[in-house]
Amino acid sequence: VEGRILHEAQGFQIDLGCDENHLALHFNPRFNDDTDGAVIVCNSKIDGSWGQEEREKHMTGFLSPFSLKIVLKLTGDMFEVEMPNGHEIKFPNRHILDVITYVRIRGDLKLTAFKIY
Repeated sequence: VEGRILHEAQGFQIDLGCDENHLALHFNPRFNDDTDGAVIVCNSKIDGSWGQEEREKHMTGFLSPFSLKIVLKLTGDMFEVEMPNGHEIKFPNRHILDVITYVRIRGDLKLTAFKIY
């Protein structure tokens, strides 16, 4: 996923799964979260119910409007998310999906490129 974070952004999300009620990965950088300020939230959803959130406060590289590239990899039992600052987040493939058929990107990110390998 390549894009540009919009000026005065609140956050954006990238969802991967089967449909909007079955998400293997919900990747959600939030720039002004009520609880933690700048935080990356990862979660999953099954049958419309959210799982346990995992929060990562390592947000360097996301905080101002600029172009970014995020690489999301499904490596069997884990998702690996490579961020622009070289930091990597690992999130478990809780649903043990081997094929992603649903992708949604929304929020304060202007999408400039999207590739599936």
